[in-house]
Amino acid sequence: MGKAILFSAPSGCGKTTIIKELMQYFDCFEFSISATSRAPRGEEVDGKDYYFLSREEFMRRVERDEFLEWEEVYQGTCYGTLKSEVERIWAKGRVIVFDVDVNGGRNIKKYFGDEALSIFVLPPSVEVLEQRLRSRGTDSEEAIVKRLARSAEELKQAPQFDVTIVNDDLQRAVQETRTTIERFLSE
Repeated sequence: MGKAILFSAPSGCGKTTIIKELMQYFDCFEFSISATSRAPRGEEVDGKDYYFLSREEFMRRVERDEFLEWEEVYQGTCYGTLKSEVERIWAKGRVIVFDVDVNGGRNIKKYFGDEALSIFVLPPSVEVLEQRLRSRGTDSEEAIVKRLARSAEELKQAPQFDVTIVNDDLQRAVQETRTTIERFLSE
């Protein structure tokens, strides 16, 4: 078993942006591509951003125990981590980086234990979070309202993670995260 770094946060907190910055610094990292039953948004590409599966195919894979973890995040929309993705990355001797929802993060941490560093990214405030979600321009008003409602519950889960990073200044958040990860990888 290798090491894993997992990032969780409510949608819009900036975890994906932080990960992209860190991927340029740590050449031992490889991003774990999640599977989802939702349709691609904007410029998303199958096999790069997500493995886009039909709901039926997603559930067939659940039945065949092909997921390390999965969840129906919103009604009818599932996300999960395929075991084959973990095997693929570790076969290369790389450190897996996960970008997962809060429940997925807790489940992956339980599975990997001390071999995983779990990082929870917080927004500076709920108001800033709402502003970020709206400025993306990728979600409907209904989707934004759902995400905000879900984020209120997810923010309560922060203490269950190894480290909490407040993303109020991107460069500071990236540097703080980088230092934390360097310490974890050297252990």
